[in-house]
Amino acid sequence: MTASLDSLKKAITEALKKVPYPGFTRDIISFGLVKGIEIKEQIAHIQVAITTADPEIPKQLKQAIEIAIGTLGEIRGVQVHIAAQTPQNVPAQRSVPTPTRLQEGCLTLAVASGKGGVGKSTIAVNLACALQNRMDASASTAAVGLLDCDLYGPSVPLMIGIHDQPQVYDNKFIPPEHFGIRVMSMGLLIEAESPVLWRGPMVAKAIRQFKEQVDWGLLKAMVIDLPPGTGDTHLSLVQTLALDGVLIVTTPQSAAVNVAVRGAMMFGKVDVPLLGVIENMSFMVLPETGQKHYLFGFGGGRQAAAALNTEYLGQIPLDERICHCSDRGVPVVVGEPEHAVTKVFYQLADRILENHHQSVVS
Repeated sequence: MTASLDSLKKAITEALKKVPYPGFTRDIISFGLVKGIEIKEQIAHIQVAITTADPEIPKQLKQAIEIAIGTLGEIRGVQVHIAAQTPQNVPAQRSVPTPTRLQEGCLTLAVASGKGGVGKSTIAVNLACALQNRMDASASTAAVGLLDCDLYGPSVPLMIGIHDQPQVYDNKFIPPEHFGIRVMSMGLLIEAESPVLWRGPMVAKAIRQFKEQVDWGLLKAMVIDLPPGTGDTHLSLVQTLALDGVLIVTTPQSAAVNVAVRGAMMFGKVDVPLLGVIENMSFMVLPETGQKHYLFGFGGGRQAAAALNTEYLGQIPLDERICHCSDRGVPVVVGEPEHAVTKVFYQLADRILENHHQSVVS
């Protein structure tokens, strides 16, 4: 061997640092799972000790280790020895629930971003209003539902001007309606000053109740406002409700783009299609000159869409009327029907409906 044993062991260790434990991003070296590295006659012998009740984990680890070390030129073969110990008092494994549709023929989409403060709720509320107008402008009853899944910081009721608690009939909530939109939110079920102190199982239960114990009536579309991140709410939702896709929201600056992209990748891992990226707070139009002023940078939305290999759906400007309308409980799509911002939301709704129609036809 041309390389010393010490340098070769070091090279093997570095290769193993690139092997993550299945289901985690952290590697098996930093987890302390590699218990020994020996080299005999150009054969690498790797000792690994793990604790798992999943019989697939050792197989996946063995394959990943063989691939990682097999690229080292001084190694002729790899022998992986995995000692798998079953954890004590492990509860019986439960099958992962299969998500089901809210209603047949109902376009169901979520609005999400890994980053907080990018305007997801504002976009969800105005998109719901734009969809309602486009899908049936003459409807006397609601065609669109709006589900606020930001359980810890619900803001949808304020933005759409709903303050009454849902009525209960036949053990089901009847969601209040405004501007033709039927709304359900944790903000309608708790006191305004009360914090929500819930762990994962309670979050999952709330998501199931929103689906099963709410009488939504006949809907043509459902818009779901998600909280920031990729936590219990997101996983519970995709395990409970079949989504037609998710709309990713970002602002132009790199910090928001990077977090939004990482958050969006979660949906790919659970087979939820991306509908595209919308860039919010893209620019401000100076009233004196009509010129666009890019306060938070330029091009972040396109960058995010390219990184996610999805469609770039356009820009929503930073405009004080969006805020003023939201604070009054009147979405800008309703309160300023001729405003340029409203036209952007209608264009967004049209693009989503067109893409959905094409996917259904194909």
